[in-house]
Amino acid sequence: MKIGLVSPYDYAAPGGVREHIGALDAKFREFGHDVVILTPNSKDGREEHHDNVISLGRVTPLRVNGSTARITLSMWLTHRVRQILRQEEFDLLHIHEPLMPALPLTVLRCSETVNVATFHAHGQSYVSNLGYLFGKAIVRRRVKKLHGRIAVSDTAKDFVSSYFPGDYAIIPNGIDLEWWQRPVKPIERFADGRPNVLFLGRLENRKGLKYLIRAFNRVRQEVPRARLIVAGEGRLRSGFERYVWQHDLEGDVFFTGFVPAVDRPRYFAAADVFCAPSTGQESFGIVLLEAMACGRPIVATNIAGYRDVVTNRREGLLVKVRDKDSLADALIELLTHSARRQELAQQGLVTVQRYSWEHVARWILDYMSEIRERRLHAGALLPELSAGEA
Repeated sequence: MKIGLVSPYDYAAPGGVREHIGALDAKFREFGHDVVILTPNSKDGREEHHDNVISLGRVTPLRVNGSTARITLSMWLTHRVRQILRQEEFDLLHIHEPLMPALPLTVLRCSETVNVATFHAHGQSYVSNLGYLFGKAIVRRRVKKLHGRIAVSDTAKDFVSSYFPGDYAIIPNGIDLEWWQRPVKPIERFADGRPNVLFLGRLENRKGLKYLIRAFNRVRQEVPRARLIVAGEGRLRSGFERYVWQHDLEGDVFFTGFVPAVDRPRYFAAADVFCAPSTGQESFGIVLLEAMACGRPIVATNIAGYRDVVTNRREGLLVKVRDKDSLADALIELLTHSARRQELAQQGLVTVQRYSWEHVARWILDYMSEIRERRLHAGALLPELSAGEA
């Protein structure tokens, strides 16, 4: 098939949806399909190894739900999008977050082919923010043009279906097991025998780092040599560093700053326990899959998106949200019981196998092919847009 992958987010910036689309692009082409990516792109598609990227719309960073969404808000995309869709003659468009302005909504409005959407979001992403800026009536008309709907988790499905009921296939995010499980050396400065707890992610309120740092106060008392590695960057870093200094944790809590993707397996290799203390708005715990793939036991908060990935006391320990004492108890339990860490890590290595991109991409492709065949068999052609809709 000729497949168009549509992203709402800047393709030059790291992020879960961007990585998801990049993995599908690679796998679909490996399977013999022709793939083109339509996306906002601050680098105008000039990245190495991405010659099939078409850049559309100027990128605008917006603060959304404690994070930054790098999207395009351009209102002048219609002509260019129609031109591209005519030229490329896609057999199917796979639109990620189709209710996000402006590119996904514009592509969906202009499309005259088979449209399949993947919904990634959870929380209040649509209700309080971008998906509804164009008005519910317009969004509802766009949803009717979707012939297939995928949600990355039960959590994502429950959220979107509460506003747009319908049939949704649950197909999770994937992970490149070969890449994550290749032999790597731990980050040298952390490979000194001290028990390491790893936090890896953006330093934002919803990631819950402040509760982990407060919990680490007690962890240090019970496990004096323990060390917390904070791998990531964000606008809250200075506040966290000030708290560490005020509570005399400077020798035990280390801030690494931004970690390139290529180095992330090395940080997992240096860790004894991975901790994800997020407070919510996580539709899927991709970082938990990364920890499992690297053979690391997990301590995570018991939020909906994480429960879709980790079963309590099977791959890790799930604890109360915003509860430093629960976090401390779980970390102390694992740091002081190596056999328990090994048991959880081994189960994680088993669980993560079903999330390989080889498996997930074929799953998505089979679903999209089924939707397309159903449309072709019915002889259905997409209706032309009315003048009012256009």
